[in-house]
Amino acid sequence: MADRHRTALIGAAFLMATSAIGPGFLTQTAVFTERLGASFAFAILVSVVIDLVAQLNIWRVLVVSGRRASEVANLVAPGLGTGLTVLVVVGGLAFNVGNVAGAGLGLRVLLGIPVEVGALLSALLAIGLFLSKEAGRAMDRFAVALGFVLVALTIYVASASAPPIGEALVRAVRPERVDLLSIVTIVGGTVGGYITFSGAHRLLDEGLRGPAALPAVTRSATTAIGVASLMRVLLFLAALGVVSQGLALDPANPPAAVFLLAVGQIGYRLFGLVMWCAAITSVVGAAYTSVSFLRSLHPTLEAHWTRVVIAFIATAAAAFLLIGQPVRVLVLVGAINGVILPVGLTVMLIAAHRPAAVGTYQHPRWLTWAGALVASAMAGASGFVLWRDLIGG
Repeated sequence: MADRHRTALIGAAFLMATSAIGPGFLTQTAVFTERLGASFAFAILVSVVIDLVAQLNIWRVLVVSGRRASEVANLVAPGLGTGLTVLVVVGGLAFNVGNVAGAGLGLRVLLGIPVEVGALLSALLAIGLFLSKEAGRAMDRFAVALGFVLVALTIYVASASAPPIGEALVRAVRPERVDLLSIVTIVGGTVGGYITFSGAHRLLDEGLRGPAALPAVTRSATTAIGVASLMRVLLFLAALGVVSQGLALDPANPPAAVFLLAVGQIGYRLFGLVMWCAAITSVVGAAYTSVSFLRSLHPTLEAHWTRVVIAFIATAAAAFLLIGQPVRVLVLVGAINGVILPVGLTVMLIAAHRPAAVGTYQHPRWLTWAGALVASAMAGASGFVLWRDLIGG
């Protein structure tokens, strides 16, 4: 059982990280690097701190309570869990349309097949994981393997682009420009919406719960943010190396342009593999986590959850084939997901001090105050950005 728990801890970390590293993640990073240059390092640094605070609060509360987020939310206020479920599932489905599209795009670049065919084949592969008797463990192994592929390939491209690392380090603490949209978007893309709950729900499914599990949970959550942040930094450095040479990224596909300009045609093919790995793991993570919220609504959904996951993936694939997914939507969906973060985090912070949810557990005060600060800051920043860029603009 100990070995199984260790595997689950690693799998949960990579499930969260690879759920975050999707097509939107790649697109956002390339777009904001071109827009802000080395100053984007500041947004990344701020986002890492925010991500850690959010993850540690949410994972600890859920694992101590032994309940999924929707169940904990209902203990805070009846019906609140249902509202949170709606937000997460709708956001997860919207993201998964983009994830399926990204998988199709990746296979088109890699193999030269039509985007629609690549999207369909990728959706079928993701569905195949959940046809396994050990669907959870198959998902863990899949996330870990492709997570390593993502990091290794991006290290190669970042090295080839020869970025000005010294300038990036300086601008991480002394930015020439601070852009709220970039911070809100990349935080939303890393721990927003369904993503922040994915690893904790995976641990609960593997039986890890209670205060005794907290040290291991903290390591797993930190590893998850570490992997996602490492990938963000590597992709940022790859893009920075390109734009610092005065080269312009293709607005139709900014991350592909980074790989092409850094390494040539080989880089373009590598981008196809990176995009596919990022997209297919996010398809799996989004479907699994969104459905983990639905499972609490009815015993039938709990008993047949793998079928519900399959239906969720199929719905996203069908939606992509009907409407597609442009680059602008991939960027802005991250900002929308950033709105879900302060809602979910606030609910978890309240639950952290409710004996009905956590029993006699004493949540660290510094985490509570840090979490409250993050939730307030993200709520204000997300509201401002959405008004300026979606409603008012």
